[in-house]
Amino acid sequence: MAITLYGIPNCDTVKKARTWLEDQEIAYTFHNFKKDGVSAELITTWLKDIPWDTLVNRKGTTWRGLPEQRRNGITDGISATPLMLELPSVIKRPVLFTGKQAYVGFSDALYQEIFSQ
Repeated sequence: MAITLYGIPNCDTVKKARTWLEDQEIAYTFHNFKKDGVSAELITTWLKDIPWDTLVNRKGTTWRGLPEQRRNGITDGISATPLMLELPSVIKRPVLFTGKQAYVGFSDALYQEIFSQ
């Protein structure tokens, strides 16, 4: 299983996910989407498994810093994709892609469930 973890390296939740994967000796590739960006194709793949309003971190400072009119214009995955392409920091972190399915966020319980399958 080719595992990719997407996020930014200085995010505390991403650090926890990386530590968990390393402690479990699970090989993965890290993709820094602030440095390496994200593609519309990648976001479309994630949106097949993750609802847009979960993938967009509406509690984060990037989202809260957007003008209200722009926030109100984001109503589905189609309207959220250009925002995520322009401002990858609005994407909730980390995104874990197992090659078959995408997951967002981190908790011990979630990762144990993913990797026990």
